[in-house]
Amino acid sequence: MTPLRFDNTFVRELPGDPELGPRVRQVQSALYSSIHPSPVAAPRLIAHSPEVAVLLGMDEAFVRSPEFASVFGGNQLLDGMQPYAANYGGHQFGNWAGQLGDGRAITLGETVNAAGQRWELQLKGAGSTPYSRTADGRAVLRSSIREFLCSEAMFHLGVPTTRALSLVATGEDVVRDMFYDGRPQAEPGAVVCRVAPSFIRFGNFELPASRGDVALLEKLVDFTIHRDFPELEGSGAALREEWFGQVCERTALMIAHWMRVGFVHGVMNTDNMSILGLTIDYGPYGWTDNYDPDWTPNTTDRQNRRYRFGQQPQVAFWNLSRLAGALMPVFDGVEPLQAGLQRYAQALARLDREFGAAKLGLRELDDDDLLLRQQLHGLLRDGEVDMTIFFRALADIDLGQPRLTVFNDAFYDIEKRDSMASDFLDWLQRYAARVSQDGRAPGERRAAMNAANPRFVMRNYLAQQAIDRAEQGDEQGVIDLLDVMRHPYDEQPGREALAARRPDWARDRAGCSMLSCSS
Repeated sequence: MTPLRFDNTFVRELPGDPELGPRVRQVQSALYSSIHPSPVAAPRLIAHSPEVAVLLGMDEAFVRSPEFASVFGGNQLLDGMQPYAANYGGHQFGNWAGQLGDGRAITLGETVNAAGQRWELQLKGAGSTPYSRTADGRAVLRSSIREFLCSEAMFHLGVPTTRALSLVATGEDVVRDMFYDGRPQAEPGAVVCRVAPSFIRFGNFELPASRGDVALLEKLVDFTIHRDFPELEGSGAALREEWFGQVCERTALMIAHWMRVGFVHGVMNTDNMSILGLTIDYGPYGWTDNYDPDWTPNTTDRQNRRYRFGQQPQVAFWNLSRLAGALMPVFDGVEPLQAGLQRYAQALARLDREFGAAKLGLRELDDDDLLLRQQLHGLLRDGEVDMTIFFRALADIDLGQPRLTVFNDAFYDIEKRDSMASDFLDWLQRYAARVSQDGRAPGERRAAMNAANPRFVMRNYLAQQAIDRAEQGDEQGVIDLLDVMRHPYDEQPGREALAARRPDWARDRAGCSMLSCSS
C-alpha cells in the first residue's frame, strides 16, 4: 500500500450536491457532486512521470504494481479518497455557456506529501458524471497521450502547469467523431491522472455568481484564499483585493511563458483558466512551428481565430475581466478589481520585456529593442521561419560576421529565404551591433539564450507519431518522447531529429496541424 495521506478539504469544507449518482442534472447551491469513477475492463499502465511519483511520495514498486493501474484507471479507491466532480460554469468562445462542470474528470482526493504540499489527484476519462451532458465521460488514447506528454513537457520548459502522474490504458474502446463530421470511429480508451495543488477555475466562481448565490460565492472565495494562497496576509476586503491581484499576476506569468516558448492553448474558455495561473486542460493545443501570430490549432476556432497565438494575452485579460465581474458581489466596489486587472497589464508588460531580453541574449529591452524585436517577428512571419529553431540558432551566430546559413534548418520555404535574405542579414547586423553594445561575455550570452530558448518542444507531429505507434501496440514512443521532453534545453546528442522543423507531410495532417476539441 502506498503511504498517501489524504486531507480532502474541498469536500469537507464546501457544500456538495445531496443527490448521488451520475444522472445529468442542474446542480444548485453546491460546488461538487460525489461520484465514483466507472470501472474499466483491463487497466494497464502505459507510462508515468517519475518526478511526479516522487513528488507524491510513491515508490517505484507501487507504481509498477497492479494496484496502481487499478487505482489510476478508476477501478479502485485508496483509503481516504473521496471522489467528486466539480460544478462550474464558463464563457466558451466569448459566450456564457451556463453550467458545465467536470464532465469527464473526477478528483480522487487531496493528498499531502512529506513536505506538507497539497496535491489534488484527478482522473480524466474516468466515466460519466452529473456534468457529462450527452457524453460518456471517457477519453480516447490519442487525447490522453497528448495531455500526459504536454503536461510534463510544459513543466520542464518552466511553464506554470498542472502535472500528469500516469497514463493508463482501459482495455476498452471509445467511440468518437474526431472532427464532428458524422464519421465516428471506435478508438482505444485511456485515463490520465492529472496533479495540481488546485483545479479551481474561473468558472467555479462564475456559476454561483450567475445564479445570484452570493453566499456560495463568498464561501468559495474564502476557501480558495485560505487553502490555495496561504502566503497572503491580512483579512477582509484588503485580503480579497490582494488575492485577486495575485490571480491576475499569476495569469500574466503563465501567458508570458506561453508566448516565450510559442505555445498555443487552443481553447482559452474561462472554464479552462486556473485560479492558480496554471496551464490546464490540454485539448487542441499546439506550438507555432513557423512563427504565425494568427495561427490556432483548434478546428472549432478556425473561422474566427479567437484563441490564436498572438491573441492570447488579450484573451487572458478578457477572461480575468469576466472573473472580476463574477466577484463583484463579494468586493467593496469595482476599484479593487480594476486594480487587479491593472496588475495583470503591468506584470505582462514587465515579463514580456524580461523574457524578450532573455530570448535575444540582452540584459534588458529598451524601447528601441522593442522595435528591433517587432521587426524580427515580422521577418519570421513573412519568411515562414520556425520560431523554436531560429531563436535557438540565434545564440550561435558570429557577431563579427553574421550569416543566414546558421538558420537554414529554420526555413520552411527556401524561396522565401532567398528572396528575404538581404532583409534578414540587415536585421542580423543591427542585432549584432546591439549585442556588442550590451557588453555581455559571449559564453554568458549564449548560456542565457539557451536557458530561455528550448531545443525541444512538444510539436504536434511528434505527439502524433507517438500516438500512431501506440495505437499499433508500440507504446515505447510515448516513453521515449517523455524522456526527451524532460530536458528541453539540453542538446541531447543523437536526438537531433526530434528537434527538427515540422515535416511537409505533417503540414495539413489531422493531429499534426488540425485538432478538434475532442483531440
